[in-house]
Amino acid sequence: MVQAGMAVGLLGGSFNPPHDGHLAISLHALARLGLDRLWWLVTPGNPLKPKHDLADLAERLAGAEALARDPRIEVTGFEAGLSNAYTCNTLRYLRQRRRGVNFVWLMGADNLKDFHQWRDWREIFHLMPVAVLDRPGYRLAALTSPAAHALARYRIDESDAAGLARLAPPVWTFLTTPLSSSSSTAIRQEKGS
Repeated sequence: MVQAGMAVGLLGGSFNPPHDGHLAISLHALARLGLDRLWWLVTPGNPLKPKHDLADLAERLAGAEALARDPRIEVTGFEAGLSNAYTCNTLRYLRQRRRGVNFVWLMGADNLKDFHQWRDWREIFHLMPVAVLDRPGYRLAALTSPAAHALARYRIDESDAAGLARLAPPVWTFLTTPLSSSSSTAIRQEKGS
Protein backbone atom coordinates (compact mmCIF):
# COMPACT_ATOMS: atom_id res chain seq x y z
CA MET A 1 0.00 0.00 0.00
CA VAL A 2 1.16 3.49 -0.78
CA GLN A 3 -0.20 6.84 0.28
CA ALA A 4 0.06 10.37 -1.07
CA GLY A 5 3.39 11.93 -0.16
CA MET A 6 5.30 8.66 -0.21
CA ALA A 7 8.38 8.21 -2.41
CA VAL A 8 8.10 5.04 -4.53
CA GLY A 9 10.72 3.68 -6.90
CA LEU A 10 9.64 1.76 -9.99
CA LEU A 11 12.01 -0.87 -11.37
CA GLY A 12 10.61 -2.35 -14.54
CA GLY A 13 11.98 -5.31 -16.38
CA SER A 14 11.52 -8.81 -17.65
CA PHE A 15 13.13 -10.37 -14.55
CA ASN A 16 13.94 -13.30 -16.82
CA PRO A 17 15.08 -14.62 -14.38
CA PRO A 18 15.24 -12.37 -11.31
CA HIS A 19 18.67 -12.38 -9.64
CA ASP A 20 20.68 -10.92 -6.77
CA GLY A 21 21.65 -7.92 -8.92
CA HIS A 22 18.00 -6.82 -9.00
CA LEU A 23 17.85 -6.99 -5.22
CA ALA A 24 21.21 -5.22 -4.76
CA ILE A 25 20.31 -2.21 -6.93
CA SER A 26 16.88 -2.05 -5.30
CA LEU A 27 18.32 -1.88 -1.79
CA HIS A 28 20.84 0.70 -2.99
CA ALA A 29 18.08 2.82 -4.56
CA LEU A 30 15.93 2.60 -1.42
CA ALA A 31 18.82 3.96 0.65
CA ARG A 32 20.30 6.52 -1.75
CA LEU A 33 16.99 7.97 -2.97
CA GLY A 34 15.22 7.93 0.40
CA LEU A 35 12.40 5.80 -0.98
CA ASP A 36 9.56 4.51 1.18
CA ARG A 37 8.76 1.64 -1.18
CA LEU A 38 10.05 0.09 -4.37
CA TRP A 39 7.91 -1.78 -6.90
CA TRP A 40 9.30 -4.39 -9.24
CA LEU A 41 7.19 -4.11 -12.39
CA VAL A 42 7.58 -7.53 -13.97
CA THR A 43 6.64 -6.87 -17.57
CA PRO A 44 4.83 -9.32 -19.84
CA GLY A 45 7.58 -8.72 -22.42
CA ASN A 46 10.06 -6.20 -23.74
CA PRO A 47 9.36 -5.05 -27.32
CA LEU A 48 13.12 -4.56 -27.86
CA LYS A 49 14.07 -8.10 -26.80
CA PRO A 50 13.37 -11.50 -28.38
CA LYS A 51 10.50 -13.44 -26.84
CA HIS A 52 11.67 -16.98 -27.70
CA ASP A 53 13.45 -17.43 -24.35
CA LEU A 54 11.01 -15.44 -22.20
CA ALA A 55 9.76 -17.52 -19.27
CA ASP A 56 6.08 -17.48 -18.37
CA LEU A 57 4.98 -14.35 -16.48
CA ALA A 58 3.72 -16.38 -13.50
CA GLU A 59 7.10 -18.10 -13.21
CA ARG A 60 8.98 -14.79 -13.33
CA LEU A 61 6.63 -13.25 -10.75
CA ALA A 62 7.10 -16.20 -8.39
CA GLY A 63 10.88 -15.98 -8.76
CA ALA A 64 10.83 -12.23 -8.09
CA GLU A 65 8.63 -12.66 -5.01
CA ALA A 66 10.99 -15.31 -3.62
CA LEU A 67 13.96 -12.97 -4.15
CA ALA A 68 12.38 -9.73 -2.85
CA ARG A 69 13.06 -10.36 0.82
CA ASP A 70 12.78 -6.74 1.93
CA PRO A 71 9.26 -5.76 3.07
CA ARG A 72 9.62 -2.41 1.26
CA ILE A 73 9.85 -4.19 -2.12
CA GLU A 74 6.59 -5.17 -3.78
CA VAL A 75 6.44 -7.38 -6.86
CA THR A 76 3.69 -6.73 -9.36
CA GLY A 77 2.68 -7.95 -12.81
CA PHE A 78 -0.16 -5.48 -13.31
CA GLU A 79 1.19 -4.40 -16.70
CA ALA A 80 -0.20 -7.61 -18.18
CA GLY A 81 -3.67 -6.11 -17.72
CA LEU A 82 -2.87 -2.91 -19.61
CA SER A 83 -3.68 -2.55 -23.30
CA ASN A 84 0.05 -2.33 -23.98
CA ALA A 85 2.98 -2.41 -21.61
CA TYR A 86 5.20 0.30 -23.03
CA THR A 87 6.90 2.10 -20.17
CA CYS A 88 5.41 5.49 -21.07
CA ASN A 89 1.88 4.04 -20.87
CA THR A 90 2.61 2.33 -17.56
CA LEU A 91 3.95 5.54 -16.04
CA ARG A 92 0.96 7.56 -17.31
CA TYR A 93 -1.35 4.94 -15.80
CA LEU A 94 0.35 5.09 -12.40
CA ARG A 95 0.42 8.89 -12.31
CA GLN A 96 -3.32 9.03 -13.01
CA ARG A 97 -4.28 6.37 -10.47
CA ARG A 98 -1.87 7.21 -7.65
CA ARG A 99 -2.06 10.98 -7.50
CA GLY A 100 0.16 12.50 -4.85
CA VAL A 101 2.64 9.60 -4.81
CA ASN A 102 6.20 10.70 -5.65
CA PHE A 103 7.32 8.10 -8.18
CA VAL A 104 10.86 7.66 -9.48
CA TRP A 105 11.58 5.54 -12.56
CA LEU A 106 14.68 3.38 -12.02
CA MET A 107 16.70 1.84 -14.78
CA GLY A 108 20.11 0.34 -15.33
CA ALA A 109 22.83 2.12 -17.26
CA ASP A 110 22.48 -0.55 -19.96
CA ASN A 111 18.97 0.78 -20.64
CA LEU A 112 20.08 4.41 -20.85
CA LYS A 113 22.55 3.41 -23.57
CA ASP A 114 19.65 2.49 -25.88
CA PHE A 115 16.95 4.63 -24.29
CA HIS A 116 16.50 6.74 -27.43
CA GLN A 117 14.98 3.62 -29.04
CA TRP A 118 12.18 3.36 -26.48
CA ARG A 119 8.71 4.53 -27.40
CA ASP A 120 8.07 8.11 -26.18
CA TRP A 121 11.39 8.12 -24.31
CA ARG A 122 11.45 11.88 -23.88
CA GLU A 123 7.98 11.79 -22.32
CA ILE A 124 9.17 9.28 -19.72
CA PHE A 125 11.57 11.91 -18.39
CA HIS A 126 8.73 14.42 -18.27
CA LEU A 127 6.39 12.06 -16.40
CA MET A 128 8.57 11.48 -13.35
CA PRO A 129 12.12 11.78 -12.05
CA VAL A 130 14.55 9.11 -13.29
CA ALA A 131 17.45 7.42 -11.51
CA VAL A 132 19.94 5.53 -13.67
CA LEU A 133 21.87 2.86 -11.76
CA ASP A 134 25.38 1.95 -12.83
CA ARG A 135 25.99 -1.46 -14.45
CA PRO A 136 29.35 -3.11 -15.13
CA GLY A 137 30.71 -2.07 -18.50
CA TYR A 138 27.94 0.43 -19.36
CA ARG A 139 28.83 3.71 -17.59
CA LEU A 140 30.62 5.38 -20.51
CA ALA A 141 28.13 4.18 -23.14
CA ALA A 142 25.20 5.31 -20.99
CA LEU A 143 26.57 8.76 -20.19
CA THR A 144 27.52 9.42 -23.83
CA SER A 145 24.25 8.04 -25.25
CA PRO A 146 21.87 10.14 -27.38
CA ALA A 147 19.35 10.27 -24.50
CA ALA A 148 21.97 11.39 -21.95
CA HIS A 149 23.12 14.15 -24.31
CA ALA A 150 19.58 15.28 -25.07
CA LEU A 151 18.67 15.42 -21.37
CA ALA A 152 22.00 16.62 -19.96
CA ARG A 153 20.61 19.93 -18.68
CA TYR A 154 18.16 18.05 -16.43
CA ARG A 155 20.77 15.89 -14.72
CA ILE A 156 21.49 16.50 -11.05
CA ASP A 157 24.55 15.33 -9.16
CA GLU A 158 24.15 12.07 -7.33
CA SER A 159 25.00 13.86 -4.08
CA ASP A 160 21.55 15.47 -4.39
CA ALA A 161 19.78 12.18 -5.18
CA ALA A 162 18.10 11.84 -1.77
CA GLY A 163 15.56 14.49 -2.80
CA LEU A 164 15.00 13.22 -6.35
CA ALA A 165 11.49 11.82 -5.75
CA ARG A 166 10.19 15.22 -4.71
CA LEU A 167 11.65 17.18 -7.62
CA ALA A 168 9.51 18.17 -10.58
CA PRO A 169 10.38 16.37 -13.80
CA PRO A 170 12.26 16.44 -16.02
CA VAL A 171 15.11 15.59 -13.67
CA TRP A 172 17.46 12.63 -13.48
CA THR A 173 20.61 11.38 -11.82
CA PHE A 174 23.21 8.71 -12.40
CA LEU A 175 23.96 6.64 -9.29
CA THR A 176 27.24 4.85 -8.89
CA THR A 177 26.51 1.59 -7.14
CA PRO A 178 28.39 -1.46 -5.96
CA LEU A 179 28.62 -3.29 -9.28
CA SER A 180 27.10 -6.74 -9.59
CA SER A 181 28.07 -9.03 -12.44
CA SER A 182 24.70 -10.80 -12.21
CA SER A 183 22.83 -10.77 -15.49
CA SER A 184 19.56 -12.40 -16.54
CA THR A 185 20.99 -12.98 -20.02
CA ALA A 186 24.08 -14.72 -18.61
CA ILE A 187 21.94 -16.87 -16.30
CA ARG A 188 19.74 -17.96 -19.21
CA GLN A 189 22.79 -18.74 -21.35
CA GLU A 190 24.36 -20.76 -18.53
CA LYS A 191 21.17 -22.78 -18.07
CA GLY A 192 21.02 -23.41 -21.82
CA SER A 193 24.55 -24.86 -21.96
